[in-house]
Amino acid sequence: MKTLINNYLNTFKGLSTEVWWLSLITLINRAGTMVIPFLSLYLRESLNFSYNQVGWVMSAFGIGSVIGSWMGGKLTDKIGYYKVMVFSLISTGLLFIALQFLTTFKTFCFGIFLVMLVADSFRPAMFVALSAYSKPENKTRSVTLIRLAINLGFSAGPAIGGLIITTLSYGGLFWVDGITCIAATWVLINVLNPKKTKTLDDVKTKNPKSAYADKAFLIFLLAMVLFGIVFLQYFSTMPLYYKDIHQLSELDIGIILGMNGFLIFVFEMPLIKWLENSTFTKTGLMLFGAILTGLSFLILNFTSWSGILVIGMLLMTFGEMIAFPFSNAFAMDRAKKGNQGEYMALYSIAFSVAHIFGHNAGMRLVDQLGFDNTWYIITLLAALCVFLIFILSQYLNAKKKLKQI
Repeated sequence: MKTLINNYLNTFKGLSTEVWWLSLITLINRAGTMVIPFLSLYLRESLNFSYNQVGWVMSAFGIGSVIGSWMGGKLTDKIGYYKVMVFSLISTGLLFIALQFLTTFKTFCFGIFLVMLVADSFRPAMFVALSAYSKPENKTRSVTLIRLAINLGFSAGPAIGGLIITTLSYGGLFWVDGITCIAATWVLINVLNPKKTKTLDDVKTKNPKSAYADKAFLIFLLAMVLFGIVFLQYFSTMPLYYKDIHQLSELDIGIILGMNGFLIFVFEMPLIKWLENSTFTKTGLMLFGAILTGLSFLILNFTSWSGILVIGMLLMTFGEMIAFPFSNAFAMDRAKKGNQGEYMALYSIAFSVAHIFGHNAGMRLVDQLGFDNTWYIITLLAALCVFLIFILSQYLNAKKKLKQI
């Protein structure tokens, strides 16, 4: 047991102090966004919005996220990641506090749009900072550490949020959200001020290449949008499948979904450390991750045995653990060719787009075609994602051979 624990702890060695601080800031920030899981409930119960109005609010949320990610990338390239992160965190904190005072449909739509516009400008800047604070050989593990922080934040956030609503009401939720963002800003200013920190991989490109002109990156982005749409079904349509088709209780559903976070927490870092030291390419690992995720849906139609749900969750979790860190590392590698903020903004936007269309499309498919047909269609989307990653791999190999000639 001692050897196992030491081997596990060794997978975290070699990461810079700045990466650890960035992970803590991300953890505080993500745990702080506890309004989000309860947003639709708040709109229905406290503001008496109709389902249609709630849908429009969520659309404003998604659009704000897309524009915020794009804007964050542009600002990062112009004024640097540190200033963007400070501005985003403190402004998000103040806007979260102000959001509770908007009670009409139009003002709340504008308010949530503005919150997400500012909040998601943090993501591209954080990815560029992560790249700068990581040695080239540690980038994938640095991304994995950030993912652990995000997963812990998302796990703790709803639990703390539920407690706050019970004891302080929804108003308390907005105040705590705002204060945690401001607290994260204080940590950022004190530990990651450029005057106090050192960069390990500060890339300066003389003639930066536009991400929009990078064909390989555009193929990659399209694959990531598809992967995002497939992956997100586990957090929208899949719980309904557990409940309606397999008659699982809320406790059973919570245990299966909780298994995902637990397995990521325990296995992701050792798995990534092992894969980093293997001969596999990033595109090859992304392809394998997408295959596992697609299979997790396909196998559900093979049997009515409820144990298949656990097998499906295992396949999806390991698919996610492989695909996400290496896709992020791939994006950071490509970003060295041009404007880093622009590249990382587009990477963030790919998943924002998946959020806008994925949940809605999944729900509509289930409503019109049923769960079995929906899983076949989702599997086809995963297959298309795999095909695009294969095309990407072939394209990159062809370009590599041309350079060698």
